[in-house]
Amino acid sequence: MVLSPPAPALGVPALEQAYEDCRVETERWAKTFYLGTLLMPPAKRRAIWAIYVWCRRTDELMDSPEAQALPVAELSARLDAWEQRTRELFAGQVRDGLDRVMADVIENYPQPLEAYLEMIEGQRMDLAKHRYSDFAELKQYCFRVAGTVGLMTQEVMGLDPAYTTAPWSERPDTSEAAVALGIANQLTNILRDVGEDRGRGRIYLPQEDLQRFGYSEAELMAGTLNDNWRALMAFQLERAREWFARSEAGVRWLAPDARWPVWTSLRLYRGILDAIERLNYDVFNHRAYVPRVGKLMDLPLSYLIAQAR
Repeated sequence: MVLSPPAPALGVPALEQAYEDCRVETERWAKTFYLGTLLMPPAKRRAIWAIYVWCRRTDELMDSPEAQALPVAELSARLDAWEQRTRELFAGQVRDGLDRVMADVIENYPQPLEAYLEMIEGQRMDLAKHRYSDFAELKQYCFRVAGTVGLMTQEVMGLDPAYTTAPWSERPDTSEAAVALGIANQLTNILRDVGEDRGRGRIYLPQEDLQRFGYSEAELMAGTLNDNWRALMAFQLERAREWFARSEAGVRWLAPDARWPVWTSLRLYRGILDAIERLNYDVFNHRAYVPRVGKLMDLPLSYLIAQAR
């Protein structure tokens, strides 16, 4: 879908300033992700910043401190309004700086509206669904709130011409790997944020897994650390790593200027799982993260991996 440049709206910042605002917001709230984007060419990194900020604004409709105090009916109305605004954005209507950069992204890197609507639907799941009976239910949630990001960004990343220029080439489909990376990232978020989510009354770990490992919901809410908890978390970490492994197959198809940043982001985010292990799975009292020195040391290795198809 190609849009003609939208007419500037009154009070809408200039395009360059709007992109700079997205850069600042991305750097503030997603330091590991931001580091990966700096390895991209300027046009691609700006597009990724814009998409990140749109996703963050969508998430804030449900999870910001201000939203936590609102009744369900009002949260639902906000999501309905955001969906309508998103549909209008894809039709070329611009209201503010974020709309302006997103319109520019949509023009330069055609975007699937359905992915954006699915993400909003994922936020709607949080309105009433605070428990997940099995992984199939959780997987659907992870796809909606994070797997969709892969679908939003794959056109920005682009494909390696080596896979598309020969007459006999069949254009590879990166969608499955892109979705897998989003699901892996979301599973990592869930494992890192167990302690924070319980304060909101949410338990994303599948109920069948709690039962399988003999760890009760009451113990989780109390932050109980025991052998059952550690076994449960080890199982969850292994599942997340499997989803990261699924995503790796598609990275080799990406354009050369996208492979290094994607490998870097993948490896650094997967490193959070290692950090959880180093904490002996105590995500109730500590926040798992990759230290800055670890991020910098991983850059050369990710670069070498990115050079091999």
